[in-house]
Amino acid sequence: MKQASSGPYRVPPEPRRWSAIVLAVAVHAFLLTFLWVGISWQNNKPAAVEAEVWDMKVQTAAPPPPPPAEAPEPEPEPQPEPAPAPKVVEQPAPPAPAPDIRLEQEKKRKEELRKKELAEEKKREELKAKELADKKAKEEAKKEADKKAKEEAARKEAEKKAEELKKKEAEKAEKAAKAKAEAQKKALLDKQRAQDMARMMAQAGAGTSGTAAKATAPRRDAGYEAALRAKIKSMTSYAGNTDVPGNPTVTFKVEQLPTGEIISVRKVKSSGMPEFDDAVERGISKSSPLPKKKDGTVERSLEISFQMKD
Repeated sequence: MKQASSGPYRVPPEPRRWSAIVLAVAVHAFLLTFLWVGISWQNNKPAAVEAEVWDMKVQTAAPPPPPPAEAPEPEPEPQPEPAPAPKVVEQPAPPAPAPDIRLEQEKKRKEELRKKELAEEKKREELKAKELADKKAKEEAKKEADKKAKEEAARKEAEKKAEELKKKEAEKAEKAAKAKAEAQKKALLDKQRAQDMARMMAQAGAGTSGTAAKATAPRRDAGYEAALRAKIKSMTSYAGNTDVPGNPTVTFKVEQLPTGEIISVRKVKSSGMPEFDDAVERGISKSSPLPKKKDGTVERSLEISFQMKD
């Protein structure tokens, strides 16, 4: 057994094409001839056959019929000529592209593929850049909205603080004014009390009997008391129950300044109805300043009584 050579493998040469073409033409010619012979054999007409029939019962023979006229022999039909064998035109094989052309085509295909990839990559980058731009725009809009919201909240907080500070200052000023008024009223009351005390001491030293005290005692003024009651009653509002036995009466002692301004209101006797007592006390406080006498003077200290059913 021969061993295979260690040389490089070589492709065996291709068989010749002319021998294959000739063999194909011969096979087609044989096939056409076979078909023509078969068609011609089937077209032959069969031979005519004549026969006479004799009846054995008839004694006299009928005269023989005249011989039939000889039919003319049919003309031989023209035989179809065999179809010529088709000519086989050999198509020349396309020439194999040269190695340079192959390389050029492969290079062109790679370049087109590379261009396509670059276009797709560029398209992806543009899409990504657009998404980043939209995201950045949204973030900027959100930051701006947050900034405006914070500024608005800070402005409202500052306004609130300023309003609270203003309110506190107003309350402080009101308290200071009220304290100042209270201080002035107290000082005036203290001064008036000191003057009254000095006058009383002077009157006590001037007389040795009770005649002088009776002479200096203030006289009762019915018109003045009526004016006081009318004003206090107009300022008093009591919506409580008045269906009680008797006529409850409350008495208050009122201290006032020479101008008629009320200094203090003190309950001396209760009516037994706290709601009625409170209503009368509020009415007295609202009546300041109290009306004066005809001569322009006032009673510094008054005791005023009010009945519920008056």
